[in-house]
Amino acid sequence: MSVLSLNPTETGAQGTVLILGGARSGKSGLAEAMLTALPSPWIYLATGRAFDAEMQERIEHHKASRTEQGWQTVEEPFDIAWVLKTYAHLPVLVDCLTLWVTNMLLDDQNIEEATHRLLEVLPERLAPTILVGNEVGLGIVPENALARRFRDEAGRLHQRIAAQAGQVVFVAAGLPLVLKGKAL
Repeated sequence: MSVLSLNPTETGAQGTVLILGGARSGKSGLAEAMLTALPSPWIYLATGRAFDAEMQERIEHHKASRTEQGWQTVEEPFDIAWVLKTYAHLPVLVDCLTLWVTNMLLDDQNIEEATHRLLEVLPERLAPTILVGNEVGLGIVPENALARRFRDEAGRLHQRIAAQAGQVVFVAAGLPLVLKGKAL
């Protein structure tokens, strides 16, 4: 996989990278490679929750894949803005935004308010931030209201972050395509 570079001196919104792609596209691997090119420690902000044994296995596999020393995992399914603010001086990888939207929907949280807090904290960060999300708008219109709402909320969230981020990358088949910003 081609590795894009982060500029460690770019912080705030300019130092924010949004990486989008489909399931198993290579977006998390790219995000990890970009972040570990910076000096450690790195924060891995995991939003996933294990509702069953299969998801627990996925979470454990993800943790085991981060073998480099220097990773600190913070599991937070809801208040990612708080984590980004708390660790403002350290590089953070948020994986993933679409699981975060799922958590918010399932627990009937205010997505608009949480998105607003997230967008407020990104420009204040003193270290690079990478946000990973699944691009879910490339397929057919879902047949049920909850799935349509999920697709719509994720799409709006990605658009708002992309407008603010210094770099936006789309990943397909392990290949990154820079949509915004420059490849370093």
